[in-house]
Amino acid sequence: MTHLSVNINKIATLRNSRGGNNPNLVKTALDCERFGAQGITVHPRPDERHIRYQDVFDLKKTIATEFNIEGNCTEQKFVDLVLANKPAQVTLVPDALGQITSNHGWDTIKHRQYLRDIIRVFKNEGIRVSVFVDPVVEMVEAAAETGTDRIELYTEAYAHQYHNNREQAITPYIKAAEAANKVGLGINAGHDLDLHNLQYFAQNIPGLLEVSIGHALICDALYYGLENTIQMYLRQLV
Repeated sequence: MTHLSVNINKIATLRNSRGGNNPNLVKTALDCERFGAQGITVHPRPDERHIRYQDVFDLKKTIATEFNIEGNCTEQKFVDLVLANKPAQVTLVPDALGQITSNHGWDTIKHRQYLRDIIRVFKNEGIRVSVFVDPVVEMVEAAAETGTDRIELYTEAYAHQYHNNREQAITPYIKAAEAANKVGLGINAGHDLDLHNLQYFAQNIPGLLEVSIGHALICDALYYGLENTIQMYLRQLV
């Protein structure tokens, strides 16, 4: 069964909009675990506009499931944060400074040596590494040469095309997953996966280990409630 890691960035955004600690980020993470999520994901950015760096320390001390920290490893502040907390997994994302949301994967050919070097830093501390990539076979194959443990397939293109032609939308992801399986990489996925497109994706991607879902899940929780929503997402992954 594919694991569900709940990205709680949007909870932090809501909290920060009014100051104070409502909603309580740590309590929400614990509730996500209690409701069945197998992991918690955060993506801190330098301006701390949603996840604050202190949140990472608070969550690390509290949550019991897999902790996944996403972010741009070219920022030393992010590297230091990850090394100080030693999560189960770090997901390396090539965000630009001030970027609203992640919108592309690594060029693992162009940045192969850099990725090798930074991945070694994390793995030497016992942290599993995943690299954010587009569904391009060549990028997956080059990722295997960086020493990463997993890739995270960037799924915005799939989600965007899903309602027009889901078979066409998923084809490059299947090819990328097959390439990952061939070179021994674990497969994660995330970005714009939701209750409409998740099941089809999970059923067709061979070896899918984990999905990280935040925006859509939190939006759904406004209508269905957090516990019910997490259960609804988990049912898509069976």
